[in-house]
Amino acid sequence: MPEEVNESNAKYDLITMGRSSIDLYSNDIGAPFEEITSFGAFVGGSPTNIAVGAVRLGLRTALLTAVGEDPVGDFVLHFLSKVGVDTQFIPRKQGTRTSAVVLGIEPPDKFPLIFYRDNAADIQLSIDDVLATPVSECRAFEFAGTNLAQDPSRSATIFAAERARSAGATIFLDMDFRADQWDDPRAFGVSIRSILPMVDVAIGTEEEIKAAMLKESKKISITDSQISSPQISGDLQSAVQGLLERGPQALIVKQGARGAEAYFQDGEILQVPGFPVEVVNVLGAGDAFASGLIFGRLKEWDWHKALRMANACGAILVTRQGVANFMPFEKDVLEFVEKHGGF
Repeated sequence: MPEEVNESNAKYDLITMGRSSIDLYSNDIGAPFEEITSFGAFVGGSPTNIAVGAVRLGLRTALLTAVGEDPVGDFVLHFLSKVGVDTQFIPRKQGTRTSAVVLGIEPPDKFPLIFYRDNAADIQLSIDDVLATPVSECRAFEFAGTNLAQDPSRSATIFAAERARSAGATIFLDMDFRADQWDDPRAFGVSIRSILPMVDVAIGTEEEIKAAMLKESKKISITDSQISSPQISGDLQSAVQGLLERGPQALIVKQGARGAEAYFQDGEILQVPGFPVEVVNVLGAGDAFASGLIFGRLKEWDWHKALRMANACGAILVTRQGVANFMPFEKDVLEFVEKHGGF
């Protein structure tokens, strides 16, 4: 039997796996997309953002993604190294390109984004890349649902989760449903449901959780690259129950300004309120939330305190323009929570 990973023998507190990109955010906040005159260049991609957020909170963190042999890859790796994310396991994939995302910012509720992921490097993550990464030497392993959209990334992610779980790591899944990355939204549900037996904590929005249980309806076409779609409907409670029956000990529902709800195997439901802030940009708030939640659980905080930390990280981020570059530090989050009534 492998030695179980614990704080004393783990090389890393957290390893995250999945997409990375250069994110071009509109500098013209409030302007319609067609009237944007300039963009700010930042780093993005859900597991990449979570890795940066975790480092800012003080966790020893490595990232398993892939970049192309291009200047955009240089841009991503330079930033990650500068902020302290361990990048030594990030391969460069010959013949591919580092991803890009272009984003508009029209508060309070319009944030159009366009993915450029044709021939994306991180889709080519392989089982060999996992074998070259110490996923058996981390206390927590986190991956994104988008990893499962295509092979070889799909198989590599399943293999990584298997290895990390067998070594005793806590497995976190951020559902990260991006409809335009899937040929059929039902395939997202099939993939999520199939991997849940290996997951300890699953995190998603109401729309993502409903999409994860989408099975038998006719094929639908979703062209909006944002996850929210009125076509994905149904009862949230039955979707939650259906997912919990497949294995995770906890299912976390992100609810934006309302905070979060946690559902557990024993039937307990925990509601944790959010924080009132003025929203500049909601994109990436869920990634900040995940970094705060993982931080709290690795600190062995109870679920209420960990979710309060997660809500605070998300609330701080929505007041800022971008994602990875703007992830808050532990000191700032703790001060924010204290200012807003404490844990």
